[in-house]
Amino acid sequence: MTGVAQIRDQVAGAARRQQDRYAGDADRPLRGYLATMTVYAGLVGLIAGGIRVSGRQPPDRLDPVDIALSAVATHKLSRLLSRDSVTSPLRAPFTSYRGSAGPAELSEEVRGEGGRKAVGELITCPFCTGVWIATALTAGLICLPRTTRLVTGTLTALTGSDLLHYAHALLDKAAG
Repeated sequence: MTGVAQIRDQVAGAARRQQDRYAGDADRPLRGYLATMTVYAGLVGLIAGGIRVSGRQPPDRLDPVDIALSAVATHKLSRLLSRDSVTSPLRAPFTSYRGSAGPAELSEEVRGEGGRKAVGELITCPFCTGVWIATALTAGLICLPRTTRLVTGTLTALTGSDLLHYAHALLDKAAG
């Protein structure tokens, strides 16, 4: 066995032992999580490299209005992607439909194992997708600020509309 193959086997064995110690009997796809973190780090590196090559300079700080719009837009887009009925075809390879989870939201169970399960957990978790969305919106504010502000403004208006729908439903229920 070559030195490289021996090192690879030792690292793989150590990783399996850590997986077993960490997860016990639970199905925790650590390799899949590691893969998704690697993809995320790679994308952030590509974005940073692209910004540097383009000659753009990241701002010293973000404008508070951009932060507020991005926060609301990240919340809304993460809910749309991870819970909405219309986006269920994106999640279908990784989930099983369980029913309604409230107005315009579904309940889905992650299926599969390993990388498939890790991706399923990522795309059904609004907190998890929020990290990716916030990163993309921040990169957008540097590379395409006008377009990104249009997107964040639109998603923020949609969030306001949702709140008004909920308020209207509560008022109808109270009156009826």
